Amino acid sequence: MALPPGLARVVVLRALMLGDLLCATPALRALRAGLPQARITLVGLPWAREFVSRLASVDEFVELPGWPGLPERAPAPRAEQLAFLAAMRARRWHLAVQMHGSGQVVNPLLAAFGARLNAGFAAPGAPRPGADRRRFIAWPEQGRETGRLLALTDALGLRRAGDALDFPLRPGDHERAAALLGPGRWVLVHAGAQLPSRRWPAERFAAVADGLAAGGWRVALTGTEGERALVAAVAAAMRHPALDLAGRSDLWTLGALVARAALVVCNDTGLSHVAAALGTPSVVVASGSDVARWAPADTRRHRVLWHPVACRPCAHAVCPTAHECALGVRVDMVLDAARATLENADA
Repeated sequence: MALPPGLARVVVLRALMLGDLLCATPALRALRAGLPQARITLVGLPWAREFVSRLASVDEFVELPGWPGLPERAPAPRAEQLAFLAAMRARRWHLAVQMHGSGQVVNPLLAAFGARLNAGFAAPGAPRPGADRRRFIAWPEQGRETGRLLALTDALGLRRAGDALDFPLRPGDHERAAALLGPGRWVLVHAGAQLPSRRWPAERFAAVADGLAAGGWRVALTGTEGERALVAAVAAAMRHPALDLAGRSDLWTLGALVARAALVVCNDTGLSHVAAALGTPSVVVASGSDVARWAPADTRRHRVLWHPVACRPCAHAVCPTAHECALGVRVDMVLDAARATLENADA
């Protein structure tokens, strides 16, 4: 159902992690293109404040306190939740858009924003807030995440503005990355992921890194401050030297490192989507995740390797069995894919 004219205050709810927000950027661009005069506010997790400040499609960021039923952040005290909702209702939104998911948990939260109009996704049984429920579409069970979110803006009559992911880098990001790497042909190996169930073993990343180093590539190991021990384990298992950059870059410098690299080898995590956004070839080990939903669209530039098991997609933070989905992806498979991807990039 097409949106009416005159929507000046628009709020979008997507309080998720890096890869999730990157996948939403095409839908945010469509919203911006369709409502060029509107002030668009995104409600998200604290990490996303600076990310949103760089997006041309969003004007403002509002932090969502931890909310009951949302696993990404512990629920805030009740008084803080109520204060947040009061502040949101005071904004008198013209339109609230739910781009968070199926709607079972978040649609009541969206309704509490008090917007004149509401739109979003609703799985069977999920509430559809507002007097006119036609602006809620069924949550797509198939397709890539980017396409699922664009299905909503399509239904709202908003013309697409491309399907590429946005990761806006600035000159200073590239300068810091250049200072960290120095000259040479570089491959980034990123062994981390938010959930242990999504991590391929460190010793296997080390074996792949050694194979690439033996072929003349310089290897940089990347990771967050909290992943220092994991990155150190990869370095310790290697026979060849590697540059340990764990904890030495912020998100944007890490993105610039990705932009300078010839290849990224990683788990199915946010960095995979950064590589897709920046056009850097990647080889991704998908342990437990829904490959059809999260794999990059460019299958020539980005190779996703995964082992089929009955329990995919996985809902566990830590695998309760023997991590068969990860261990079924062998070192030789990843190394062969990495070499082939590098050859294709040079062709």
